[in-house]
Amino acid sequence: MSETGVFKPAESVVTAPLAALGLVGGYLTARETGVRALGGVVLAAAGAYAGRTWAAKGGAATTVALSALYIGGFGASHPLAKKIGPWPAVLTVAGASAFASWALVDRLK
Repeated sequence: MSETGVFKPAESVVTAPLAALGLVGGYLTARETGVRALGGVVLAAAGAYAGRTWAAKGGAATTVALSALYIGGFGASHPLAKKIGPWPAVLTVAGASAFASWALVDRLK
């Protein structure tokens, strides 16, 4: 626990792994439990935690762009999975989201 409460200060969080974790972890949770909504909870929790850092370090425009990529990647993984398979699709969108998070927020500060 940090001095500010349960979570680390937003400015000190590295978001690339969170973006990847949310997409991969959400998929894996839904797949292994059979409860899609539970996978959505994992996806949303990781996205919200990353989003507070995107906002603190990158500002509103960066937060909107990264959120759109994160949520869009989730949506795009479904049709992409029909073409290349589920794991390659999830890993592709997770990698894209993680790279964008690193490039736009994590590496700069």
